[in-house]
Amino acid sequence: MKKALTRFVSLMEEKIWEKYFLAAENELRYQKWWKSQLLNEKKRKKIKNQLENFKYRPVISVLVPVYNSPPEYLEECFRSVEEQIYPNWELCISDDNSSDKGTRRVLVEYQKRSKTDPRIKVILSKKNRHISQNTNQALKLARGEFIALLDHDDTLHPAALYLVAKELNQNPDWDFIYSDEDKLNEKGNHSEPHFKPDWNPDLLLSMNYICHLAVIRRSLMKKIGGMRNNFVGAQDYDLFLRLTEKTKKIKHIPYVLYHWRKIPGSTSLIYSLKGYADKNAKKALFYTGKRRKENWKVTKGLASTSFRVIRNQNEDKKVAIIIPFRDKAGLLKKCLNSILYKTQYRNFRIVLVDNQSVEKSTKKYLKTLENNNKIKILNYPYPFNFAAINNWAVKQIGEPIILFLNNDITVINKDWLSAMVEHMERPEVGAVGAKLFYPNGRIQHAGVVLGVGKFKDKPYGVAGHSHKYFPGRSNGYFEQINVIRDYSAVTAACMMTKRNLFLKLGGFDEKAFTVAWNDIDYCLRLREKGYLIVYTPYAQLYHHESISRGQDTSGEKMERFHKECETMYDRWDKVLGNDPYYNPNLSLEDESWRIREKANPIK
Repeated sequence: MKKALTRFVSLMEEKIWEKYFLAAENELRYQKWWKSQLLNEKKRKKIKNQLENFKYRPVISVLVPVYNSPPEYLEECFRSVEEQIYPNWELCISDDNSSDKGTRRVLVEYQKRSKTDPRIKVILSKKNRHISQNTNQALKLARGEFIALLDHDDTLHPAALYLVAKELNQNPDWDFIYSDEDKLNEKGNHSEPHFKPDWNPDLLLSMNYICHLAVIRRSLMKKIGGMRNNFVGAQDYDLFLRLTEKTKKIKHIPYVLYHWRKIPGSTSLIYSLKGYADKNAKKALFYTGKRRKENWKVTKGLASTSFRVIRNQNEDKKVAIIIPFRDKAGLLKKCLNSILYKTQYRNFRIVLVDNQSVEKSTKKYLKTLENNNKIKILNYPYPFNFAAINNWAVKQIGEPIILFLNNDITVINKDWLSAMVEHMERPEVGAVGAKLFYPNGRIQHAGVVLGVGKFKDKPYGVAGHSHKYFPGRSNGYFEQINVIRDYSAVTAACMMTKRNLFLKLGGFDEKAFTVAWNDIDYCLRLREKGYLIVYTPYAQLYHHESISRGQDTSGEKMERFHKECETMYDRWDKVLGNDPYYNPNLSLEDESWRIREKANPIK
């Protein structure tokens, strides 16, 4: 009883910390942030002057499917299109046989307006077709080269279509453009901004992170058949999954250009109100696997709005788990026992790399392992160099998949290795990382964010572990802790990669990065070659972090660390301050995904 009560109190403390401290701080920051995005006359005039220099001015058709919308919200929705600074738009309204008198009044008014403004197009259906077919009806009205999706009670930022057109002037080949978004409550206050990463294919398989604003090349929308009937509540998700199979010309605009209305009954208010959306989202993912000829199993994810795609595995693929160590026999024993007795995926071999151990207890323990066919012991007699030790070990083995693992790691869940291998078998994946906890249960690693922290006079740091120190039960910013997604890097404390790929890239850079940043540098070289770096929260382990070697905090160690930081800036400066899997509106002050205090102005 006492243990259960302690656990309950701990859970409540975590929930209070996340909801009432971090979320509250973010809301306060966002109020200031949002004010900076408002456009006064001076800013509007500047944007209009820039518009005159646009050589490419495509028509963007805004599709609005309507059904019994609250008239005041419907008018606000339509007005947000009419007030766009970019003038080359169409407002394509399709009503789904609304019975509400207020809704009909607004629609009739806009029908009259269409006679004087040909950009406004209205169709009033006498048959209820539901949202997907109603959107397709609006699509039939569209003549623009691009279409934008707008729900009947939501609104657009006045610069939304201008920023879309600006991106198309820089690259007319974009097929699919999406932006950041926020929520709009009944009082008209802005809150809960969703600052999204650039194109993140694994995140899309975990949740519909794209959502709004979505702008699509009309010819491509028609080619894939528009929206489909049998995915009510998840029709956008099904559309995006099909769309991103046909094009990789995808652009993210890191500005809040769409305001999602929070009203009673709305999915934006309480996701669980629309259980059918959950069911149809899983169905959309299932059929995505069918189209890709991959045997997927789709389950509910760890987070409330997420899903998990589980791929079939080829257990013929053997994994070599490489663990460098020096003494600390007790620590090593805990690590090995957790792997040997808690791992469901059995086709592995543990490769222990002894780096100058001297303690009798270590030698005695290693003697007990000599006849274990799951373990191979190698001796590395040279001075400590983390990168060199692992590079050397990889050359001594032949397994096609290698897992770099620290000796201060212990396994939590039995399917941890399976969860990593299923992604490593994908040809497009270069490395896979795990969810790591501190011994006290807080998050130690949930992917790596570039640029986090400070270093000397640099405007940003090298990198930090996503959501570090967050409560273990936390979902993090928009549930990012508990979804499979792509990052720029993961830590080599527990990192899986392909042996042939590792050797092809020259392994870790043992000259430039003897201790720090060799894993980040390796991941960035993989990214440079077009490979994905996947983080999975379904591989969970404890990490005691540097317990074996100690921290780089003084003297020669600190000097070496600073030198390795400088090398990272020299080599990767362009990407360190602009991580495509993060967002420029989120702070680099620490790993907490706080909103930046100073926003980027709309230009």
